[in-house]
Amino acid sequence: MPPEGGLAGLLARSELFGELAPETRAACAARFRQVRFAEGVTVFRRGDTGEGLYVVAEGRIRVTILTADGRELSFRVVTTGEILGEIAAFDGLCRSADAAAITPVSAFFLPRSALQEIYGGHPDLSAAVIKWLCHQLRKTSEQLESIALYPIQARLARFLLLALRGAPPPLPGKRVPVEIGFSQAELAQLLGASRPKVNLALGQLENAGAIRRTSDRLFCDPRLLARFAAQPGGD
Repeated sequence: MPPEGGLAGLLARSELFGELAPETRAACAARFRQVRFAEGVTVFRRGDTGEGLYVVAEGRIRVTILTADGRELSFRVVTTGEILGEIAAFDGLCRSADAAAITPVSAFFLPRSALQEIYGGHPDLSAAVIKWLCHQLRKTSEQLESIALYPIQARLARFLLLALRGAPPPLPGKRVPVEIGFSQAELAQLLGASRPKVNLALGQLENAGAIRRTSDRLFCDPRLLARFAAQPGGD
């Protein structure tokens, strides 16, 4: 089901649009249009013209880069409330990656031309964009730091803690469910490790009680994950 509150509620909870004054957010909302993609459909390809950005209302979109030797690198899965295609929408250049729906997707599309028009009458949009992009850069820096300086168990724990941000704290003795949306091979690419090392790290976290695995979800203990996330050293 679409998120409660429709487009208005979706934007209010967005990291970018939630920062805006209500009248600016309303001006943006008026220019969005709903789009849908069937499972497996390409949303855009690397090199395409960046005509605008998307806010995902329901479903998941995988973002990938094809390397020169033909390998596909998955580095992000965009889910409900997250923004897709912002780089080309902001700088006016071509798409920097491929994006494809891995489930049926309902999303809202904001054309770049509309963004430019809104900038003129709502300066708080520019300020919010700068703040949001800086936040994205910090997250990228944290990811690179994790790969360079932390063992795989710590990298995995930090990744899971990031996925848990915004979730309510668990009741005593309970864990927080999280849907990863990645295969182990894709998760290994994100963490800069091999699939066997990721599988071993998952087992170690599970043996320590930091996670419990089911067929489609992980149940996480944030307190125990935080202990693993703080471990320094190499693999």
